[in-house]
Order: sequence, then C-alpha cells, then structure tokens
Amino acid sequence: MSSLQKYSLACMALVAVFSCSHYRGEEVIEDSLPAIWPDYKGVTIPVNISPLNFTLEQPAFHSPEENKGNAFSRLEATVEGAGGGFIKGSGKRHVRFPLRRWARLLEKNAGDSLLVTLRGWDGKQWHSYRPFTIYVSAQPIDHGMVFRYIAPGYEVYSKVGIYQRELSSFRTKAIYENTLVPQTCVNCHSFKQGDPDYFSLHVRGEKGATVLQKEGTFRYLDSRTDSTSSAFSYPSWHPDGRYIAYSLNKTYQSFHVTAEDRVEVYDLVSDIVIYDTQENCILASDLLTTGAFETFPKFSADGRSLYFCLAREQDLPSEYRDLRYDLCRVDFDPLTGETGKEIHTVIDAVSIGKSISQPVPSPDGRYLLFSLLDFGTFPVNHRASELALLDLEDGTWRLLDAWNSPDVESYHSWSSNSRWVVFSSRRQDGLLVLPYIGYIDENGCVGKPFLLPQKDPEHFYGTLTRSFNCPELVTAPVKLERRKLERQANRMDRETVQFRRID
Repeated sequence: MSSLQKYSLACMALVAVFSCSHYRGEEVIEDSLPAIWPDYKGVTIPVNISPLNFTLEQPAFHSPEENKGNAFSRLEATVEGAGGGFIKGSGKRHVRFPLRRWARLLEKNAGDSLLVTLRGWDGKQWHSYRPFTIYVSAQPIDHGMVFRYIAPGYEVYSKVGIYQRELSSFRTKAIYENTLVPQTCVNCHSFKQGDPDYFSLHVRGEKGATVLQKEGTFRYLDSRTDSTSSAFSYPSWHPDGRYIAYSLNKTYQSFHVTAEDRVEVYDLVSDIVIYDTQENCILASDLLTTGAFETFPKFSADGRSLYFCLAREQDLPSEYRDLRYDLCRVDFDPLTGETGKEIHTVIDAVSIGKSISQPVPSPDGRYLLFSLLDFGTFPVNHRASELALLDLEDGTWRLLDAWNSPDVESYHSWSSNSRWVVFSSRRQDGLLVLPYIGYIDENGCVGKPFLLPQKDPEHFYGTLTRSFNCPELVTAPVKLERRKLERQANRMDRETVQFRRID
C-alpha cells in the first residue's frame, strides 16, 4: 500500500469518527437551576412511581445574538442516588429515563434522595445546570389511579369514560367507555379504601343504573324509588363492606357570561341515605333527608361515624351565592345501619364566610382532607377552592399552602397507607383539571406536589383536550364485568332496590 493510500484511509477514518460524535467544545456552567417542566425539583416521590421524564423550557442566553438558533437540540440528565446507583436519561426535546433502571434506582435509594444534573447541547457547546434534588420516600403509593376523562367546564357525553393508570409505569387502559352502551354517561366511581373488589359506579341515561361489584358479585341496581328524590350519587363504602352511604342529588348547571367563571353547578335537592348491600335496601332517616342540603357523605376509618356537608335551606337559584356548607358528623351503628339522633358540627365554615366540600378521612383515622371555597359545593368550578387538612385528634385545621395554587384544587383521594394524596388542579392552564400527587407524613407535614408523570409529558399534556376528573387510588387493577353491564343495560335488566325509613 502506497503512502498516499494510507493517508487517504486515515482521513476517511477520522471523518467517520467525527461524523458519529459531537464536538463539545467548551462547556458552559449555568449558575441556576434548570427551568424544567413538569417541575420535579425538590419533590418527594414514592419508591414505586414511574420515571419523572421532563422537558426544559428553552433558555434565554446572554444576548440577542446568542439567542439566534441557540435552542438546545439535545438534553442529557444524570441521576445519582445518595444510597448508590446511577442512571442517565436523554432526548431531543425531553429527558426520558429507562423504566427498569429507574425502578431499581428508586428501590436502592428508598428513604434517601437523588441528585439530578441536566445539560443541553446548543449545536456548539454544552450548557450544564446546577443539580437539583428529588426525595424518595420508602412509603409506596398504591398500584394505580382510576379517573374519569371528560371535557372541561361542561358536560359532553360523546366521549366519556372511566380509565385506570398503573402508577409504576405508564400503562393506561379503559375500565368503561360510554361507547359500550350508547347514550350513557358514567361517573361517581368509588372503592372501599382503594379495594377494587368493592366497586360502585353510576351509569346515567335511559339505560343507566348503579353498578355494584362486591367480592365477585355483579349487580345492576335501579336506585330510584317512589320515596327518594333521585338516583345514587357520591358513594362512600363502609370499612366492613356491607353499607354504602349515598347522596341523592338533583343537580342544576348554569353558564356565566364571563370567561373567568364559566359554569356554576349546585344542588336543588340533596339528601343522604344508607344502602344495605346485604338486604338490598335503602335506609333513610329523617335526620339526613330534610329540606336542608346534605351531601358528600364519607364514613370514618373506624366506621363509627359518618361525615358530610350540610347547608341550610336557600331560595335557589336566586341565592346560590349564599349557599354555604359546614362540615358535620353523625354517629353510625354498623350492626343496624342506623345513624345517631344528633348532628355534630365539626367545622363551622359558614361563620367565617366559607363553604366546605368533599371531606375525605384518611384510612388511618388521623386526618380529614377537604375543599374550602367561598360558596357552593362544587369546588372544581371555583378558582378560590383550596385544600385544607383537619387533625381529627385535636380538632384543628389549616390550609395546605404547599399544595394549593392560585387556581382550582378539588377532587382528592388518599392512598391506603395514608401517606399519599392525589388531587385535581387547574394550575397548569386554568382550564384542564390535571392530577397531582403529594406526600404527607404522620405529623401532617406535606411535601411539594408533582404532576402525574408521563412517557412524553410535553406531547401528552400539550395535546390533551380532556380533564382528569375524580382521581381515586386503588390497590390493584380494576376488573369491571363489562359484558354483564352491556347486556343488562341494553335489556334494561335492573334490580329493584327496597326502601325503609328509620325513625
């Protein structure tokens, strides 16, 4: 081989090498934390959550000349565990971490922290940002989250469904879509402390009914009777699984002319009854079926009390802005299914010009989480709605400033171990309701909440047109008897519910 041939081959080799790698040049060290989205900086996460993939808000450099064509074409992130372990994530528009390696890293660093270092390639050089911390709790979150997809701000029935998302991965599947039974709508899904073997779901429409799945038994209930005002809504399972508290609501919806307040929803009638699943009978007491407004029942963790929201009678719709609810409690006897004879006011919200909605006790019996708003009972429509926490041991309560935002916080659900809460918020764009997860310890201290992770968060949330309505945490996959539901709905084969009034 001649020297000229050898030189040509060497040049070709160098071209091949440099064509397969970036010329890095001088690395720029940015003296700031990266503006990532979703914002996962400083959050506390469960040991079994899916990877926190994120994108970077494109930076503004030091001069207009530098900004021209200077957007990052590649992102790279390294995650190092304080307890050991190391992974990398990368991508053109967002950082994506490998699922299995991420899971192993979290398991190795349970109860410790992760240090994340991000850098971006602008075509000429790398920009490296100050590292940020993610805290990993040893407390796991439940298997999945069940939610209702619905268009924001108003009811659209063309595409509504109940879905479940596995929280350790990105797998999402439908439980029920309204295409299964045309001209129906689904809502009011509920589980016994996250146990999918105890499942209540309401199907609305001419063929609708209340679906009840309990320990492998499927029932399609016609919950309307001559003695009740409406079908079942807002279910709450008793801890022993025999009883379900339901609200009976006649709901009215009106629309505003202003963009800020798009819609208002309120009840013209609302009562609370107890359904005995063993006897297939509604138990109604004069105490909870009055001319006042009783709604959002929730059993206590020990099953000996029933919490609910109560408002005095109002002339509706003219006085809907004066409709305010206190948090109340009544005793409950699990042996008879009967409530006590006296209503106890737990929080007098009316006296401070506020209204309480959606009370949810923690499974360990220590706390009760609720929505606080200026008036009414549907916080998802009120920008002023905030989350508040009641300590059931000493009776004190406080706003959860670390979780609240300038926009709507509403539907919320506890994990079975009482260490995690998923709640809905409109903070992203003021329109769509999105799910956030927050950590709470045994002393009521809360961590910075984080948006539900997605494989490609920018694309998923950027193209999303429906809200995550009523998120509920579940301990295992939900298995709905869809064929039975379809068959009985189309045949209108509904089981009649009995009614009994209790003195």
